[in-house]
Amino acid sequence: MLNLTEVLLNEGKEIQQEVDLGLETLSYRFGEYTVAGKAPLSITVVNTGNRKLLLKGNTRLEVLIPCARCLEPVAVGLEIQFDTETELENRDYIDGYNLNVDQLVHDEALLVWPERVLCREDCRGLCSVCGQNLNEGSCKCEPTDLDPRMAKVLDIFSKFKEV
Repeated sequence: MLNLTEVLLNEGKEIQQEVDLGLETLSYRFGEYTVAGKAPLSITVVNTGNRKLLLKGNTRLEVLIPCARCLEPVAVGLEIQFDTETELENRDYIDGYNLNVDQLVHDEALLVWPERVLCREDCRGLCSVCGQNLNEGSCKCEPTDLDPRMAKVLDIFSKFKEV
């Protein structure tokens, strides 16, 4: 928590601070993710009048996000920067005279969340039958769920194997 008493009581007042984050996890509707590393939040808060604050800041988080193919955790760096004006009544991260910096960074992290994470470009994923991580070795499952449009292509390849 960052105490905003001095800023809130004086229009035009500005504070700049580095604040250590307490975030251990990021929880959203789509999952819960471990914060493996974090830099202090460098933040500037300015009282712009009319019960509004200007918030500028930046930090970096390293979050463990599962690979989209094999589900192994991947350490992903999130560069979080914000420059926003907010009304005191409209934000979940302002509680009385305190700014909940963890909640602010939690909300801002969602804006820079990667669309898709891969452990490596050539990740082979999981076997759809047994769940074996195909990056660690192959399994003995027969391919199922073959697209019927590909059946002719499979026939061509099987003829080459026979030769």
